[in-house]
Amino acid sequence: MDKQTDEILSLLQKCSQHQREFIFKHLRKEIKIHDIEIKLNVAAEIILEAINKDAAGLTFRMMRGVIAEAAFEIEVLKNLKDWENITPFGDLPFDFLVRDNVGTISIQVKLQRSVNQKPMMANQAVKKFSKNLFVVETQKTRGGIDHETGEDTRPYRFGEFNILAVAMHPSSGHWSDFMYTVSDWLIPSGEGSNRILKFQPVSPTSNVDWTNSFETAIEWYRNQIKKTIAAL
Repeated sequence: MDKQTDEILSLLQKCSQHQREFIFKHLRKEIKIHDIEIKLNVAAEIILEAINKDAAGLTFRMMRGVIAEAAFEIEVLKNLKDWENITPFGDLPFDFLVRDNVGTISIQVKLQRSVNQKPMMANQAVKKFSKNLFVVETQKTRGGIDHETGEDTRPYRFGEFNILAVAMHPSSGHWSDFMYTVSDWLIPSGEGSNRILKFQPVSPTSNVDWTNSFETAIEWYRNQIKKTIAAL
């Protein structure tokens, strides 16, 4: 930094909160904080206010899901060594596809379920599930009907992705916190069904079914262990 910049920073440290906010608003008139402001020709503050007005609606819930995906990419994927993000474009049953020298791994990212801005417990979704576990909703955002079979296309099928990553922000308060499990370990919608049950219980801490380490989840998947996560 040059001498003038140092002087400005020194003066800012002496400014009151009101003075800093005034200076910030003045600079915001000419400085964009994200490219989306240019694409939409609207200030970021207006975009955020539009989302906030729907805090109890679908837009806000969808935005939180998008944030979970972005957080996974930034906080987890970009910190992995010897892995390449090769996620293709398109409407896919997984959010990310990564590759190392062994092979590929597909990941579906979901946000821990909450109700009235509080973490939802597993027994609130399915009565027979434990009250000490959290819950995640695992189904596609968009629904539809298979024209050949007449079946609902919203539920995921086993084999459509390898690892489920659950963003634990509702309970931890941090977007960098995730719990992982192997998709084949998830509870089926019925005995012998190839569909994944809509609600899955999630452990708040690492155990034999869930881990907070993405590398551990990959190891579990590649070891091809056959089991089903506990719901009690």
